[in-house]
Amino acid sequence: MTLSEDPDLQPILFGVFLSTYLVTVLGNLLIILAVTNDAHLHTPMYFFLANLFFVDICFISTTIPKLIVNIQTHSEAITCVGCMIQMSLFILFLVMDDMLLTAMAYDRYVAICQPLHYPVIMKPHFCVFLVLASYFISFVASQVHNLIILQSTYFNSIEISNFFCHPSQVLNISFSDTFTKNLVTYFVGAIFGFLPVSGIFLTYYKIFSSIMKITSSSGQYKVFSTCGSHLSVVCLFYGTGIWEYLGSAVSHSPSNGIMATLMYTVVTPMLNPFIYSLRNRDFVSALKRVSIKGKLNLRHCS
Repeated sequence: MTLSEDPDLQPILFGVFLSTYLVTVLGNLLIILAVTNDAHLHTPMYFFLANLFFVDICFISTTIPKLIVNIQTHSEAITCVGCMIQMSLFILFLVMDDMLLTAMAYDRYVAICQPLHYPVIMKPHFCVFLVLASYFISFVASQVHNLIILQSTYFNSIEISNFFCHPSQVLNISFSDTFTKNLVTYFVGAIFGFLPVSGIFLTYYKIFSSIMKITSSSGQYKVFSTCGSHLSVVCLFYGTGIWEYLGSAVSHSPSNGIMATLMYTVVTPMLNPFIYSLRNRDFVSALKRVSIKGKLNLRHCS
């Protein structure tokens, strides 16, 4: 589905999405570079963040490059194989985002509610295990979607009411039986949406309960500031994602669905580096050190 039929808007849309994509990729790569090259950021929290930024680059790369090509070529067509690949990668990185946000919430819970046990619980090998488990769960979710859809129908000359092969739209096409479609949608949404969200908000309930016990207002502000960025991203990502995905089972408006999809597939990955870094002194200091190191290397090479 095209974003606009107005030919005068096509160059503007092309420039907006190309700029957004470049800002997202460069911004996330810059943060990953800062984390990997600064020893002060070699902690579990920044390890999860670096993985999140990498996944965000992959996540936005599954949709926006194809959208840019469609705008430039004035064609919205995609092959069946291309659609399945795009949908598989989309689900893979979408669920990976879910799992990483959940792991980051658990990391903050341990750091705030069990600070004395934090070095023992959040050991490097346990953090690596959480990331690998996240990739495994994401891969399983992607393959489950594929198996369900491939066994249901044959695709030929089908119109999808979104700017890419969105799983909820493909499910709408795959099942003529509304009950079966809703059952699959809500089941998948509960497993890979509701459960991670419940885990995140349960951890934050315990975090806020611990914060209320802190008598110092400066101490409360410091703890709130460490969680604010993550919680804002969680609300933005899950709010729009769940609204679009689960809302499609009841009544789907193409324009509202596209706007919701753009929020968590384009806007959220672009804003993540700014949300996490602008108010984080460690990140700002790390970026300055990386910048100084880069300038020194350039001078040495010249």
